[in-house]
Amino acid sequence: MTKSDKTFRIVLGGIMVALSVVLSFVKVFEMPYGGSITLCSMLPVAFYGYRYGAKWGVGAAFVYGVTQLLFGLSSIRALTGTAVIGSILFDYLVAFSLLGFAGVFKKTKLSPPISFACGTIFVIILRYICHIISGIMCYSEYAEWYFSQEGFTFGAWVLERFSGFSLSLLYSAVYNAMYIVPEMIITAVAAFLLLKFAGKKILNDTVKG
Repeated sequence: MTKSDKTFRIVLGGIMVALSVVLSFVKVFEMPYGGSITLCSMLPVAFYGYRYGAKWGVGAAFVYGVTQLLFGLSSIRALTGTAVIGSILFDYLVAFSLLGFAGVFKKTKLSPPISFACGTIFVIILRYICHIISGIMCYSEYAEWYFSQEGFTFGAWVLERFSGFSLSLLYSAVYNAMYIVPEMIITAVAAFLLLKFAGKKILNDTVKG
């Protein structure tokens, strides 16, 4: 790799992180207690990981995770002890760093649009798992309250059959799925369309000049 190639990758990585940060503020829907559906905010960083591989992708995604942590500090102020560490790791640093593995299917027989779409689904599922872990570690005390809210159709049924760890797991899985799943679908579709119509142009690694 030439010096100009490396410089180009670093600059592009910074641009992709900045673009992801900007898109993270464009919220289609925001959950009342954290989490939101954004305008494909994960796509730029995921694309960077797809184009240059996990080594570069995870680096950029980690920086993106740090920025999201800085913007989300207010959400963890009420936490104490290990819950703070758990939230920092599994809601931010680890969760977003995993986006760098979006190119996991790049070298398969799948076409670029399909492999990138599958890659985004894969890494967003990994992020979802991280948020589930965080929910169990940091917010399990809200599980019973969450399902007992007025208007929650299956709340009584859930509380009759689940308790303790299983209730916390279900609560975290349901709550996080409400925003992660829609965003995963939107991002995967956008990833497919991006490479379907612009793949030949934006996947050219040659640096001129």
